[in-house]
Parts: sequence; C-alpha cells; structure tokens
Amino acid sequence: MTPLGLVQGDFQEYLLRGNTAIEGQVVGTARVPVATRLGIYGDAYRARLAEALQANFPALAKLLDTEDFGALAAHYVAAHDSSFFSIRYYGHELPQFLSTHPDYTDAPVLAELARWEWAMTGTFDAADASPLVHTDLSLLSPQEWAQLRFTWHPSMARLGLAWNVPQLWQALNEDAERPVASVNREPVQWLLWRQDLTTYFRSLPKAEARTLDAARDAWPFGELCDLLCDEVGEAQAPATAATLLRGWIDAGLIIGAA
Repeated sequence: MTPLGLVQGDFQEYLLRGNTAIEGQVVGTARVPVATRLGIYGDAYRARLAEALQANFPALAKLLDTEDFGALAAHYVAAHDSSFFSIRYYGHELPQFLSTHPDYTDAPVLAELARWEWAMTGTFDAADASPLVHTDLSLLSPQEWAQLRFTWHPSMARLGLAWNVPQLWQALNEDAERPVASVNREPVQWLLWRQDLTTYFRSLPKAEARTLDAARDAWPFGELCDLLCDEVGEAQAPATAATLLRGWIDAGLIIGAA
C-alpha cells in the first residue's frame, strides 16, 4: 500500500473505530491540538450520517422529537458504518435496529414506520420499466395461458404491517392530525409501486395478496386460478382472476409475460 493509502486507511480507522494511529500523521498546534483537529472531522462524519438518516426517514424523525431522534441517530451511527458508495442508502438496517435495540423494542410501531418509509423510498428510486398493455396479452392463444408467467415492475414492494403506519406516515407527511397508533386485528397486507413519477400504495384483500405473492414467485397463470378456487370458490375464480389481472396491468405492475 502506498504511503497515501496508509494515511487514508488510518484516517478511516479513526473515523469508524476510533483508532488513534492517524495521530502520528497529523500536525497540531497549541491552539488546535491533534485531538481537536481530528475530532472536527469525526464529528462532521457522524453528523452527516445522522443527517442522512433524517433525510431517509423524515416521518420517523418528525414523530420523534429532535432530542429523541438525535439519540436514535447516535446509537445507529455508532453501530453501523456507511457501506454504500451513495449515502442515499444509509439506514437500510434501521428497521431491524429498532426492532431489536432494547431502547426501542417497547415501541414496535417505530420499526414498522421505518420499514414503511424505507420501502416507499425504494419504490420511488427503483429502475424504470415499460409496462405491459392489454393488447400484448390479446395475441396469446388459449393454450398459452395456463403456463403464462409474469415479470413485475422493479418498483413493486409488498409489506405486511401490524400497525396503522401508512395512515400515520401520511398524516406526518401532510402535517395533518395524527391517528392514534394502533395494532390491527391481524397484519394488513400492502402493495407499493410507482407509475411514471408517482408512488402509489394500497391495502390488499387476502385473496389478492396470496395470488399476487404466488404470481411474483413465478407461479403460472393456471396455478394462480387454482389458488383462487381455494380462496373464492370455483365459480368465482375465473372472474376474479380476470379482474385482478386487469387491475395489475392498468396499474403498470406487469412488464412482461411469457
């Protein structure tokens, strides 16, 4: 490693681990000693990561007051380095951190809100793709439908949430009256996606959630229809399958079928 590389490595170790080997490479003065000079960079590094957390989780930051979010950011930054080239991705482990850190496990709504915010951001930032249109499927023969599998838009995300965090998130974003945080009788299934430059989300009925998840796992259309027979009954399955497929295409969720 070059001398410059050694200095850079020592400086990184100071920022990430507090290793003091870099002190021998830094010139201090009586007015600004070495520890002070290094501390300026160390504090700035940690402050920038805390700012990234606040930018990536604005609703969570708003829900917590400045002091509490600052404490959360300090805990997280101390435990998690920035491992991506872009700081945009800093915080991807925050939901897991909130669900396991003893200071936050008594408030599970925080971890779910963080999961929701991270999923929404990922949906908005996902790659573009041209959606399938209804006429693409009209070219298929009846024999092809049973084995038809779909390819899905990169922005799609699925979450099952125990708490009413989408409603809480929306109120926090709009500075509206916040609903009381509450637990659902059973987890509510949510679908998130982007169409053009707009991000959408909606809750899913049980039958649609199971069918959509199976379709994303590459089940062929014929097996999806069999699954719907179990969910809604044999008489309703064909119409339900057609309705779901039309809705998914209209929303731009499907980008290919083969």
